[in-house]
Amino acid sequence: MGSSVRGRARISKVGNRKLRNLLFLCYFNACKHNRACREVYERIVNRGKSKKLALIAVANKLLKRSFAIAKSGRPYDETYVSTLSR
Repeated sequence: MGSSVRGRARISKVGNRKLRNLLFLCYFNACKHNRACREVYERIVNRGKSKKLALIAVANKLLKRSFAIAKSGRPYDETYVSTLSR
Protein backbone atom coordinates (compact mmCIF):
# COMPACT_ATOMS: atom_id res chain seq x y z
CA MET A 1 0.00 0.00 0.00
CA GLY A 2 1.09 3.53 -0.72
CA SER A 3 1.19 6.42 1.68
CA SER A 4 -1.48 8.44 -0.10
CA VAL A 5 -4.71 8.76 1.83
CA ARG A 6 -6.91 10.35 -0.81
CA GLY A 7 -5.67 8.57 -3.92
CA ARG A 8 -4.37 10.20 -7.05
CA ALA A 9 -4.65 13.97 -7.39
CA ARG A 10 -6.86 15.27 -10.17
CA ILE A 11 -6.42 18.32 -12.37
CA SER A 12 -8.62 21.21 -11.30
CA LYS A 13 -10.81 22.90 -13.89
CA VAL A 14 -11.03 26.03 -11.74
CA GLY A 15 -9.76 29.18 -13.40
CA ASN A 16 -10.17 31.18 -16.56
CA ARG A 17 -11.17 28.78 -19.33
CA LYS A 18 -10.24 31.14 -22.18
CA LEU A 19 -6.79 31.77 -20.71
CA ARG A 20 -6.24 28.03 -20.23
CA ASN A 21 -7.22 27.39 -23.87
CA LEU A 22 -4.91 30.15 -25.14
CA LEU A 23 -2.03 28.78 -23.09
CA PHE A 24 -2.71 25.30 -24.47
CA LEU A 25 -2.43 26.67 -28.02
CA CYS A 26 0.86 28.34 -27.08
CA TYR A 27 2.26 25.07 -25.72
CA PHE A 28 1.11 23.15 -28.77
CA ASN A 29 2.71 25.75 -31.05
CA ALA A 30 5.93 25.68 -29.02
CA CYS A 31 6.17 21.91 -29.53
CA LYS A 32 6.16 22.52 -33.28
CA HIS A 33 8.39 25.59 -33.59
CA ASN A 34 10.65 25.87 -30.51
CA ARG A 35 13.66 23.55 -30.66
CA ALA A 36 14.05 23.13 -26.88
CA CYS A 37 10.34 22.41 -26.37
CA ARG A 38 10.26 20.01 -29.30
CA GLU A 39 13.23 18.10 -27.83
CA VAL A 40 11.50 17.76 -24.45
CA TYR A 41 8.27 16.66 -26.14
CA GLU A 42 9.96 14.08 -28.38
CA ARG A 43 12.13 12.71 -25.57
CA ILE A 44 9.06 12.01 -23.42
CA VAL A 45 7.04 10.51 -26.28
CA ASN A 46 10.01 8.32 -27.30
CA ARG A 47 10.09 6.94 -23.75
CA GLY A 48 6.62 5.56 -24.39
CA LYS A 49 4.66 8.20 -22.52
CA SER A 50 1.49 9.72 -23.94
CA LYS A 51 1.54 12.79 -26.15
CA LYS A 52 -0.76 14.56 -23.70
CA LEU A 53 1.68 13.95 -20.84
CA ALA A 54 4.52 15.28 -22.99
CA LEU A 55 2.50 18.40 -23.81
CA ILE A 56 1.85 18.97 -20.10
CA ALA A 57 5.60 18.68 -19.44
CA VAL A 58 6.28 21.31 -22.12
CA ALA A 59 3.56 23.51 -20.61
CA ASN A 60 5.21 23.24 -17.21
CA LYS A 61 8.61 24.10 -18.69
CA LEU A 62 7.23 27.16 -20.52
CA LEU A 63 5.31 28.41 -17.49
CA LYS A 64 8.43 28.21 -15.31
CA ARG A 65 10.49 29.94 -17.97
CA SER A 66 7.85 32.67 -18.46
CA PHE A 67 7.64 33.30 -14.73
CA ALA A 68 11.44 33.55 -14.46
CA ILE A 69 11.55 36.06 -17.35
CA ALA A 70 8.77 38.17 -15.81
CA LYS A 71 10.43 38.06 -12.40
CA SER A 72 13.91 38.99 -13.65
CA GLY A 73 12.70 41.71 -16.02
CA ARG A 74 15.22 40.63 -18.67
CA PRO A 75 14.22 39.98 -22.29
CA TYR A 76 14.05 36.37 -23.47
CA ASP A 77 17.39 34.96 -24.65
CA GLU A 78 17.28 31.52 -26.27
CA THR A 79 21.01 31.01 -25.63
CA TYR A 80 20.80 31.90 -21.91
CA VAL A 81 22.36 29.36 -19.55
CA SER A 82 21.59 29.60 -15.85
CA THR A 83 24.50 30.19 -13.50
CA LEU A 84 23.17 27.27 -11.45
CA SER A 85 23.69 24.80 -14.30
CA ARG A 86 27.30 25.78 -15.00
